Amino acid sequence: MDIVKGSVVRATAGRDKDKFFVVLSVEGAYAQIADGKRRKVQKPKNKKLIHLAPTNTVYEGSTDSNPKIRTILRNFKNGG
Repeated sequence: MDIVKGSVVRATAGRDKDKFFVVLSVEGAYAQIADGKRRKVQKPKNKKLIHLAPTNTVYEGSTDSNPKIRTILRNFKNGG
């Protein structure tokens, strides 16, 4: 599965390994990701695509606010 805007992904490397994020944009070999808590929408993290594992979830709505992103990721953090 490809990583596109709105995808829910899991980090596979780095300090944020095994944490879930929402992809805000994809540019070349990098994706900008945010989790709405530690990494806010205002200052997303640039991460290489090879260090992200896609899930089967793509959120089609707007991901422009931190509370919305936290709501999306709530099911993933609880093991769902």
